[in-house]
Amino acid sequence: MRKMVWTAVALVGAGFASVAGTAPAAAFDYPWCVQGRGVGYPGDCSYQTFAQCQASASGRNVGCGINPRVAFERAYRGPYYQSGPRPAHY
Repeated sequence: MRKMVWTAVALVGAGFASVAGTAPAAAFDYPWCVQGRGVGYPGDCSYQTFAQCQASASGRNVGCGINPRVAFERAYRGPYYQSGPRPAHY
């Protein structure tokens, strides 16, 4: 009986350890998408270069286009720095 309890505890512990160690896949917005019938819009956006996209689209009756999420993404502006001395306000 004691052996069964320890086996159950070990299995539950292993289950918790395996779930705790997994992380969701990171989502990346690559600049090129395979677009056309059957892949939806914006399409399969998993290509870093146009050549990769063309190679994947070859023979599938689809084309390559720019990922709209990347193309219209707001540019990072960084912190605001003012050069020179500030004018005195009276």
